[in-house]
Amino acid sequence: MKSATHMNDKRTELSLLYQLALQNHLKQGVGAVLEPARELGRHAMSIGLETLDMARIHEIALVSLVLPTYSATTNNSLMGRAGLFFAEAITPIEQTHRGAREANTHLNQIVKTLSQRTLELAASVEELKQEILQRKAVEESLRASELTTSMLLEKSQQMQEELRHLSRQLLSVQEEERRKISRELHDVIAQTLTSINVRLAGLTAESTTTTAQLHKQIASTQRLVEKSVDIVHRFARELRPTLLDDLGLIPALEAFLKGFMDDTGIRASLRVFAAIEETSGTLRTMLYRVAQEALTNVARHAKASQVEVSIEALGGHIRMQITDDGQGFAINGNSSAKKHNRLGLLGMRERVEMLGGTFAVASVPGQATTVRVDVPPPKTRPKKV
Repeated sequence: MKSATHMNDKRTELSLLYQLALQNHLKQGVGAVLEPARELGRHAMSIGLETLDMARIHEIALVSLVLPTYSATTNNSLMGRAGLFFAEAITPIEQTHRGAREANTHLNQIVKTLSQRTLELAASVEELKQEILQRKAVEESLRASELTTSMLLEKSQQMQEELRHLSRQLLSVQEEERRKISRELHDVIAQTLTSINVRLAGLTAESTTTTAQLHKQIASTQRLVEKSVDIVHRFARELRPTLLDDLGLIPALEAFLKGFMDDTGIRASLRVFAAIEETSGTLRTMLYRVAQEALTNVARHAKASQVEVSIEALGGHIRMQITDDGQGFAINGNSSAKKHNRLGLLGMRERVEMLGGTFAVASVPGQATTVRVDVPPPKTRPKKV
């Protein structure tokens, strides 16, 4: 047991000396002398080592010295010089055995096998390096994906919050419109009808009324009826103008602009090409509603003296522009005009984009405001034969 331990210690010591000598030999390059290798061989022979023992020592040295700095460009030269060193180191051992020629052939096979194993180990190391690089790239991609997902989630939450805000605004506007109609019906229509009923009751009771007085009271009652009819017609026009369905877009816009001027005192002009009436009803309804909403905004917020509405065909698409000479507002600011107009602008934009068009507003505080609508080539209605 003691003898085996002593032999292992000597083998270990020789292995360290062999590794240092091989390292120095490889550093010296092509012109390095081989005497240190032969000296190691004689030392190995003196402690009873054989060729296979030296082959194992050489393999350990190669794994330690070559693999950490392995590259395909330096492999052939490095492995060739290491093989020469090994061959020189085992020469003293081989010379003491019979059949040196056969042993030399066997030695060459061992060197070839060692070289092949070294190449395989080096290739495995290279594959491992590539796999590590790929895994790092995947990790980077995952981190970038997580960042993008986080940003999209934040944007989605912002949009959801904005949608909730707009929904509340929409409900508020709808409720205000209902309140307005209710108030108009109660305060105007109901009171007018009550007055008509009172007058008719009075006419029935007053049998002594003269013909002239009777005609006068009838005329007064007729005026109340006409007033009620006008109010009902105005409600109907605001909800859905019959002119748009019966006569077309141009008469409907002309009638709306006339009422707009009478109500606001703002001068309004209309310029439109006749062929617009040949387009689809959906398109004409969209143009009317956008014009209606834009002019309502002008009346409420612009403090304008005049407004121009134009609809023209431009290179295969239709453009509508509504320009006023009012005070304007900041598109990206927090002005009160923008707050009031936000829902109206959103509604106009949605109407336009539903037909594949684009909607834009150009405005600067203190300057004119232009609402522009561009829609793609419309489908014309089939002509009646």
